[in-house]
Amino acid sequence: MLKGLIASLIVGALAFNAIAAEAEVKIGFVNGQRVINESPQTAKAKKKLEKEFEKRDQELQKMAKQLQAVQENLEKNGLTMSESDRRAKEREFNETNREFQRRQREFREDINLRQNEEMAAIYDRLNRIIKAVAESEKYDIILQEAAVVYVSPRIDLTEKVIKALQESKDGVGK
Repeated sequence: MLKGLIASLIVGALAFNAIAAEAEVKIGFVNGQRVINESPQTAKAKKKLEKEFEKRDQELQKMAKQLQAVQENLEKNGLTMSESDRRAKEREFNETNREFQRRQREFREDINLRQNEEMAAIYDRLNRIIKAVAESEKYDIILQEAAVVYVSPRIDLTEKVIKALQESKDGVGK
């Protein structure tokens, strides 16, 4: 795998040198993570998800408090309860705890799914903006992270892409 990567890099470098010899190549770079961190679409998506999952989060917090109260009651009064009452309370606690764990797992899965959907829409928008900047400014190649060790500020387009995202009128997912 490493040999293949090295071979690809060598072929790429040779092809790049051949292209550069024929005409000047315009290269740009975008720090995608910085763009995502600073984009208004990301902040908007985060607020949207918080609002969307707020009720379920509150329900889970309420259920966790109820579980804690039952557990404290068992610990405090378990020795003075009759055997059947104690077992009934333990069974109730275990059933409620299983239900809580299930709901909590579903909640995390649903949040992850929705975050992925929102981020996919943002990445789609980001890629369209990068392409538009590249075409309008006649870039031949735009690099984005992927093992880039150094980028000259002269070719870093990150600020332009962030500005274009901030100025874009169509919101997340459009």
